[in-house]
Amino acid sequence: MPAALTARTWIDLLSLACIWGGSFLAIRVALDSIGPFQIVAARVSLGALTLWLILLALRLPRPSPRRWWAYLGMGLLNNVIPFGLIAWGQQFVETGLAAIVNASTAVWGVLVAALLLADERLTARRAAGVALGFVGVATAIGPSALTSFDPRSLGQLAIVGATVSYAFAGVWGRTMLRGEPSLAASAGMLTGSSLVAIPLALAVEGAPPASLPASGWAAVAYISVAATGIAYLFYWRILSSAGSGNAMLATLLVAPVAIVLGALVRGEALHGSAYAGFALLALGLAVLEGRLLRRKPLAKDIPPG
Repeated sequence: MPAALTARTWIDLLSLACIWGGSFLAIRVALDSIGPFQIVAARVSLGALTLWLILLALRLPRPSPRRWWAYLGMGLLNNVIPFGLIAWGQQFVETGLAAIVNASTAVWGVLVAALLLADERLTARRAAGVALGFVGVATAIGPSALTSFDPRSLGQLAIVGATVSYAFAGVWGRTMLRGEPSLAASAGMLTGSSLVAIPLALAVEGAPPASLPASGWAAVAYISVAATGIAYLFYWRILSSAGSGNAMLATLLVAPVAIVLGALVRGEALHGSAYAGFALLALGLAVLEGRLLRRKPLAKDIPPG
């Protein structure tokens, strides 16, 4: 049964939801100035720098050089691939809808874990939660995304692809980074991501412009420092104090924040099907987490976002 939420945990959950919810808006604002691969390169490199400074300042354990291959694989699956797909997709998809689709990460995580891990059997409850989650995503993006190949449909499918990559990252983290201190693993992961993302951005989109508008600088700084660096501090504190079941609540809280910010700042409006899909997805996540049936929550490892 999930642990009770204290006032401090609720503050952490709401803070994390606001930070990650704001990241979708920040990505969309940054896309007005630079390309999606440049965004990813800035996000992971500055995020890595932020975590390294925190580790050094607090004298916490640092990433182990002997696990460079594990960090590199985790960086590809949890950062470079999903961040790139989300940034590319948000060129054509509303901020709120991107966050709703991203909330399906846990659904894919359960399915991929059941396929690849012997101790993550797909029980009837989990199968029901996965089914509800898939129906919710299909409702949110609409059937046309599966039958047409216009930029908007491809953008939505790209974000779905990002959630699948996150799911494989969860399995990688459980098998390759087991026992690694959480912040050290995150710093190593982002460092590995930087080694791939920076050359990729230079090869595909070239160097970023010499000057960016203030909004572009602010968006890049927010995505990198707040949403990719500082957010991990909140996530790991929630995970350690309240458990993975309650940490999953942050995934649900992110989407409403992103929807409101997209409407206020960008004037975006979502169709009713997006909200209906989110309701079904939220129900699926609740079934997966087990709170509705008062069962033990699922274990999760590396966070999305």
